[in-house]
Amino acid sequence: MATEVSKITKDYQQVWTNCLSIIRDNIDEQNFQTWFTPIKPIGIEKTTLTLQVPSHMFYEWLEEHYINLLKKVIKKELGELGKLQYRVVMEKKSSNSESQTINLPSNPRQATSNPPINVPIEYYKSGNKDIPAPFVVPGIKKHKIPSNLVESYNFDNYVEGECNRLARTAGYAIAQDPGGTSFNPFFIYSEVGLGKTHLAHAIGLQTKVNFPNKTVSYINADTFYQQFLEAVKTGNRNDFILYYQSIDVLIIDDIEHLGTGNKTATQEAFFHIFNHLHLKKKQIIITSDKSPVDISGFEARLLSRFKWGLTVELTVPDFDTRTKILLKKLENNGINFPEEVITYLALRITSNTRELEGAMIAILAQASLNHRPVTIDLAKEMVDKYVKSTAKEISIEYIQKIIGEYFNVSVEKINSNKRDREVVQPRQICMFFSKKYTKLPLATIGAHCGGKDHATVLHACRTISNLYETDKKMKIYIDEIDKKMKI
Repeated sequence: MATEVSKITKDYQQVWTNCLSIIRDNIDEQNFQTWFTPIKPIGIEKTTLTLQVPSHMFYEWLEEHYINLLKKVIKKELGELGKLQYRVVMEKKSSNSESQTINLPSNPRQATSNPPINVPIEYYKSGNKDIPAPFVVPGIKKHKIPSNLVESYNFDNYVEGECNRLARTAGYAIAQDPGGTSFNPFFIYSEVGLGKTHLAHAIGLQTKVNFPNKTVSYINADTFYQQFLEAVKTGNRNDFILYYQSIDVLIIDDIEHLGTGNKTATQEAFFHIFNHLHLKKKQIIITSDKSPVDISGFEARLLSRFKWGLTVELTVPDFDTRTKILLKKLENNGINFPEEVITYLALRITSNTRELEGAMIAILAQASLNHRPVTIDLAKEMVDKYVKSTAKEISIEYIQKIIGEYFNVSVEKINSNKRDREVVQPRQICMFFSKKYTKLPLATIGAHCGGKDHATVLHACRTISNLYETDKKMKIYIDEIDKKMKI
C-alpha cells in the first residue's frame, strides 16, 4: 500500500516537474519565479492534474496570461484528454473560522448563455481546437451562439473614476437599450491595461441581465480573422457573414489587428457585417489601442463607420482610483493588505491597472511561498523586481506625499493656493521634482500644485535649481528627498 501511494506521489510530482521544465524555457526567469514557483502539485485523477495555488486572484492571473502555455504542457504530459484543476485554500478570517478549500476548473471564462436561434449554420468541426469556426454547413438549425463573456468582468467590479466615467456611463446606457441609442458603434480606445476589455464585457453582461433573449457575442479580432480564413478555405465565406449578422450585440476586441498585414478580404467581410447590424439597429462595440483618427491599415469607408457613433478614451487612473481598484480586488477575494502597502502600490505603479493587479498578486504569491507577512518591505521588494519599468515612473501624488512627509506639511496644503512661508518652498520643490520625474506639461504640474500656471512652475524650478547650487541647506533637502523618491 505504501509503495502504491509513493508511486502515485512520484507520478504527479514528476508530471508537474516535466511541465515546469518546458514552461521555464518559454518565459523569462522573473515571471517563472513569481507565477510558477509558488504552485504545488496535489495529485492526478485519471487525466486531470490538480495544482494548489496561493489565492483565487493568483488562479485568475494564471488563466488570463498563461492558459495557452499551460494547456500545451498538460496535453504533452497527459495526452489530448489532459486537463488542469486548481485548488485554492482560503485563509481563515478569524480564529473561530475554518479554512476553506475550493477546487476550480481550468479556464474560468464562463459563457453567459444565449438562447437558441434559427440560423443557416452549424458548428464547423475544425481541426484547430483553439480557434473553432462557428459556421459552415447550410441548412436551418436551432443553434446556440456562445457569448464568450467573462462573468467577473462586470460593472460591479469596474471601478469608476475620472479616467473612465464617460465611457462607463455610456456603456451602462447602451446595456439599457442596445442599438437604440446614438452610441452605435461604441468605440473604446486606450493604451494597454486600462480596462477596455473589462468594460466591453461588462456591457455585454449587463445587456444579458436586462435582455436575456438577446444574442450577445464577444470576439477578439485575431480570432475573427482566423475564423474567416477557415471559412474561405472551406468555401463558407457567406455562412461566416450570416453567422455574425445574426447577433444582437457584437463586441469585437482589438480591432486594430485587422489593420495589420494583408487583411483586405477580412475587412470587407466585417464591412458587410457592420452595415447589416447597424441597419437592423443591432449594437456594435469596438475596442482598440488607437482612436479611429489614428488607426491605420483600414479602408476609408470602414474607418468612417467607426466614427458614426460615440468614441471614448480611457485614460490612466489617478491615485484615488488606483487605490479603489486595489481595495475592490482585495475585497472580492476576502484578502486584507495593510493600508501603507495599498498606498505604496497605488503611488508607485501608475502606468496601468494590469500591472497594479499583477504586483498585488505577486506580493500574495511571495508571502504564501516564503511564509512572510505582507509588509511595506515586501511590497517594495516586489515592485523593484516585478515591475521594474513602472518602479521608475513617479507620479505627482507620490512626489507630494514624500515632500509633505519630509517637511511635515499636508498634501492638501501643497495643493492649495495658500502662500504661507511653510508651504511655498515645499510646493516649489514639488514642482521641481514633478518637472524632473514626470513627462507632464508645466501647466498640468501647476494645476496639481495650487492651481499655478506654467510660468509660475518654470519660475519655481529655476528658483530651486539656483538655490541647490548656492544654498547648502537646500542642497541637503534636494539630495535627501531625491533618495526617498527612489526607495
